[in-house]
Amino acid sequence: MKIQDELKEYLLSQGASDVGFCLLPDGDFGECKYAVSVAVRLSDAVVDEIGAEPTHTYFNHYRSVNSFIDSLLLKAGLFLQNKGYRYITVAASQSINKDGWNYKGRYSHKKAACLAGLGTVGKSSMFLHKKYGARVRLGTLVTDCPFETEKTDYVSPCLDCDMCVKACPSGAILGKLWDENTTREEMFDPEKCSNYMKNHFKHIGRGAVCGICMRVCPYGK
Repeated sequence: MKIQDELKEYLLSQGASDVGFCLLPDGDFGECKYAVSVAVRLSDAVVDEIGAEPTHTYFNHYRSVNSFIDSLLLKAGLFLQNKGYRYITVAASQSINKDGWNYKGRYSHKKAACLAGLGTVGKSSMFLHKKYGARVRLGTLVTDCPFETEKTDYVSPCLDCDMCVKACPSGAILGKLWDENTTREEMFDPEKCSNYMKNHFKHIGRGAVCGICMRVCPYGK
């Protein structure tokens, strides 16, 4: 069995919902050029409780799944390290703001997941898993272990759907269809989203979560 097949089987047995592999075209990771993308499905029951605002249960679930993904990434890294390879984990939810508040992590989980063939990006700028839609969280590990990869075609499923655009209370979703050359700023205003959450959802998770666009998205239901 190839290392990547063995690793995928291991991660799925540990609770991952899906696992993919890709060669990164960019990123400051030294000799670590390959990536493992891990997706974990959120609870439909928890997400479906989101109404005009997120719930306390969703905030706890969001944090718990992020923590679980970080644990999976560490297990994947130790697995690879025991095989003689190096690894670097990219946290499920961590902003790197050394150049000012830019709402970005060390590397885009969505980009890695798309390159790994796990799905695409919707008008909401959220990742849409090919089976579970927007109701997943992502994590990424980079390594010097060479994986076999395949070119992926990216097709937006959104077309004429604009449910997330209409549902977003902040007006942060701009309604543009995504392709692999589209920047986040063309589709989504993260500062507008963040400020709305801080101003309206402070009583729920310090204004750090929303999830309304995810809840209304019909893709993958």
